[in-house]
Amino acid sequence: MKGYRQPYPVPGVIWASLPIPALLIDEADRILETNPAAELFLNASSRSLKGQPLFDRIHIDAEMDEACARARANQSALFINDVDVTNGEKPPMQCTVQVAPMADNPDLLMLLISPREIADRLGRAGAAKTAAKSAIGMAEMLAHEIKNPLAGISGAAQLLSMNLSPEDQELTDLIVEETRRIVKLLEQVEQFGNLRPPERRAVNIHDALDRARKSALVGFAAQMRFVEEYDPSLPPTFADPDQLMQVFLNLIKNAAEASGGAGGTITLRTRFDLSLRLRRKDGTGKALPLQIEIIDDGPGLPPGIADEIFEPFVSGKENGTGLGLALVSKIITEHDGWISVDSVPGRTVFRVSLPVSPKELQKKEAE
Repeated sequence: MKGYRQPYPVPGVIWASLPIPALLIDEADRILETNPAAELFLNASSRSLKGQPLFDRIHIDAEMDEACARARANQSALFINDVDVTNGEKPPMQCTVQVAPMADNPDLLMLLISPREIADRLGRAGAAKTAAKSAIGMAEMLAHEIKNPLAGISGAAQLLSMNLSPEDQELTDLIVEETRRIVKLLEQVEQFGNLRPPERRAVNIHDALDRARKSALVGFAAQMRFVEEYDPSLPPTFADPDQLMQVFLNLIKNAAEASGGAGGTITLRTRFDLSLRLRRKDGTGKALPLQIEIIDDGPGLPPGIADEIFEPFVSGKENGTGLGLALVSKIITEHDGWISVDSVPGRTVFRVSLPVSPKELQKKEAE
């Protein structure tokens, strides 16, 4: 209708993508809109929150009535630093609260809640990613140049060992063994940087898991006990079968090493869950209903590294390179999937969430 004006602006892509809780409130301080982060923070859906008095659903340890009135009167944003905020169900969190009037309608206010722990985590994660990216780039550049002289050192040591006593041969064997270990590390760096794009098709998840399990059983996981808890009705995913097997093999190896390599149990579990959706940068969402869990009974991840465990060069093992899980995360991301970890002493769960293969592709593969 000509001349019609919406009572309040409809939040768009930027609103939906905000990593912190954001609420739009009217002149009576009732909730008009909430972004996904606010729904999670308040543990309620946007539909159930709409029209509710703001301060019935959230408690902020500050004079918020006065702050909202000042923001409307002065038509300027206010910042309230280091205040406790809670929804009444969770312990209070120290946050920074911003109250800002909307340009199109001065009676409406935008309320932004920035939990300190989220701000700190984002800052640490950003710095870590930048440093890791620089380190990977430098390592890729040097890897090839370092591998050449290492090959010469290894060859020279092998030639020397031909004319040495058994005692001295132990030293040359050590040189050969250590140069091979360094070459293997450099190859991991090159593999991480030069991963080819996935060649995706309809893939049976259980086939990929079984290939990885059988490969592990004749090698590093020969002493482990496997428990399979599969959902046989699971539809195929849309993936590169070789890269998907590589993901599962890396996670199984990680589980075997966590359990000490002998006497431990690795559980492979699959299930269907429609509740998880991956939100893209453009604000659209994608369902990731295929859940694959690799569970070990080891001591768990060291405290403080769970949030960064998928970053390059972050490892919970004494001599770990920190590239195995980073490669896994990179492959899953390129498959439009998600990987997460939950860890407590005695139980660590790596959970891979993947999309279902398009039905037309499933039909084509079947034919």
